[in-house]
Amino acid sequence: MILDTNALSALATRDRDLIRILPKARSVSVTVITLGEDEFGIRRSRYKKELSTWLEVFLGRAQVLFLDLQTLACYADIRSELKEAGTPIPANDCWIAALARQHHMPVLTRDHHFEHVKDLDRLTW
Repeated sequence: MILDTNALSALATRDRDLIRILPKARSVSVTVITLGEDEFGIRRSRYKKELSTWLEVFLGRAQVLFLDLQTLACYADIRSELKEAGTPIPANDCWIAALARQHHMPVLTRDHHFEHVKDLDRLTW
């Protein structure tokens, strides 16, 4: 599964409900997009050192998904589908959805707008 930014944040704060879900996952991944959003949040936090240390340990165990040429096609398809349906979602979430579609992985998130993306499984806690 791919952790969206709110899932990564919940994991960092040891959300018990989220932690119960993770052992069921075949793998835990995070996108470079989510890491960018998380880094922005860490820089604004008063717990910079603790969160940076936690993230470093987490990244030692998780797979990081990067954008490539296949991702670009998935992104363009998703943006087109959402525009036609009149259900746009934030650009960063389109990139996360594109990586999820590309890698055939569900997204763990509390953001309901991922439900508008065809051929994407949204998990929540």
